[in-house]
Amino acid sequence: MKWNIEHPSILLSVTKWLILSSGVGIVIGSIVTLFLNILAAGEASRSLLPFPYYYLLPLGLLLSVWLTKRFAPDAKGHGTEKVIEAVHKRSGKIDVKVIPVKLLTTVITLVTGGSAGKEGPGAQIGAGTASAVADLLRFSERDRKKLVICGISAGFATVFGTPIAGAIFGIEVLVVGAVMYEVLLPSFVAGFSAFFTAQYFGVKYTYYDISYFQHYFIDLVLILKVILGGIFFGLVAWLIIATLKKTEQAVEKIPMNPYFKAIGAGVVLILLSIVVGDHYFGLGLDTITQTMKLESDLTQGSLPWYTFLLKIFYTAVTLGSGGSGGIVTPIFYIGATSGHWFGGLFGSEHQLALFAALGFVSVLAGATNAPIAATVMAMELFGMDVAHYAAVSIVISFLVSGHRSVFPSQKITMKKSDLLEIEFGEDIEHSRVKLDQEPLRRVNKIYRAVQLKRKRHEERQRRRRKNVLKAEKEDQEEE
Repeated sequence: MKWNIEHPSILLSVTKWLILSSGVGIVIGSIVTLFLNILAAGEASRSLLPFPYYYLLPLGLLLSVWLTKRFAPDAKGHGTEKVIEAVHKRSGKIDVKVIPVKLLTTVITLVTGGSAGKEGPGAQIGAGTASAVADLLRFSERDRKKLVICGISAGFATVFGTPIAGAIFGIEVLVVGAVMYEVLLPSFVAGFSAFFTAQYFGVKYTYYDISYFQHYFIDLVLILKVILGGIFFGLVAWLIIATLKKTEQAVEKIPMNPYFKAIGAGVVLILLSIVVGDHYFGLGLDTITQTMKLESDLTQGSLPWYTFLLKIFYTAVTLGSGGSGGIVTPIFYIGATSGHWFGGLFGSEHQLALFAALGFVSVLAGATNAPIAATVMAMELFGMDVAHYAAVSIVISFLVSGHRSVFPSQKITMKKSDLLEIEFGEDIEHSRVKLDQEPLRRVNKIYRAVQLKRKRHEERQRRRRKNVLKAEKEDQEEE
């Protein structure tokens, strides 16, 4: 009886979500491909300008702020955060106006030199499209939420060019410490169908060949370096999160019209580029690619050690002042350049590229709390030769970054240390973290027991010495 009920029901459910997720994936893959092509055309048109393209950044930020405030306030910022918020608070309900506004504002921001990414719009376009389809088909809140999660995965997979990691990222990024297995199959299907659709329409992806770095034996020295790298990348992730938050708060406190703030932010970044160079505008994909090459123009010492710090600042100012775009691509840049510098500390050209690759995925894991997706991404982008080192670095970075995220609406269901007490179920920004008193009581109990034994030992020693002195005195009296 159980078989007669259970398996037909599972088959019907699987069939339903295979059809829905594949169809939605194709639609999302097509729309995100349009976005990527428009962005590529905009970047190509920069050569027509009689001056450096980033001189238009103040105007680009101004237009981004105006379009967002006027037509779709939810299109503000780096996109993915708003999608996570919609999934948790509105069962995935997203205003369809977000799709064109997010597409346009992101293109304007990136083409004019804003330091942001393209995956946030991909996720928001995917989630918005899925939400519109769910409304059209009059889905329940539960089914709409599942379809929107599929949309997130499809958007990430299309932009990243990593269908498995993109699909996992879409379901892992929602809740820290839990993977939503009920959406696993439709997310994979949506991710693959979106990815193959983008490839069919001619989207080209960048993959990094660092297979020359192969170790089939246990290299304890390298493993130690990887562990230290994981700690370093976790601190870099923490710095990204803190800088984004503090910059946004500082910009909000400035007593000035938002449009003037946007113009001022663009002017500040242009002036700073006169001193530090113009490598920190836009996506920065060329710099990322160079860090991954063995024979690269970025030899040891040629890339300033503070490159990743400047990229953090440029990204925080761009997004904090009203620019539109994702945060993950800048994280890739920051991770790759910080890893390139970290690898240079060991004086090996091979380790420049290796640690750039480790930084690429490890800072992502630390800043977004998505270690599984980051590990799979390391396999898809860099190959299996790097995967085992990447896994170690990624998990350490994830733990070291603490209970914080570039996506403050993430729910938290785990704690990264047994010595901490966390409010589970809260979003990560408002969850309170404090020391767990029970482990402290155990430590104090052990400490008191040790002290008591030490005192008893000292008392026995004192009595023994007293008895010895007494015996010696009696011997002398007898003599």
